Amino acid sequence: MNASEFRSLHAQYDPANAEPEHELSADPNAFVATLRRIGTGAASDGQPWPERRQLPGRCLELADADCALAGLRVVQEVLLAAERTRQNGAPEEYLGDRVMEGLMMACVALTAQVVERLQVRE
Repeated sequence: MNASEFRSLHAQYDPANAEPEHELSADPNAFVATLRRIGTGAASDGQPWPERRQLPGRCLELADADCALAGLRVVQEVLLAAERTRQNGAPEEYLGDRVMEGLMMACVALTAQVVERLQVRE
């Protein structure tokens, strides 16, 4: 009996076509490495929450709140710069009302995130 000239219809593993494993960057401060650490519960400085007497879930909540507060500060700095430009800068440099509203909405959302994470659940 001759072998079929058609390939098998079943999925087969081919190591040459396999996706590479998540290779961590040699630089631990690289963007992707830091993003992965934050995703696994690191605080805004990229380190785990320092209080050791907390439950693991609470440590994640505190790390999330820390990240949200860091983001809130950045958004508020951008908002302050935009407002100062509106007041003191040239009219063509003003970002516009829609951008200002978007920045304010980002502040509200980040504040809500912090409040949610810092509430004690019994």
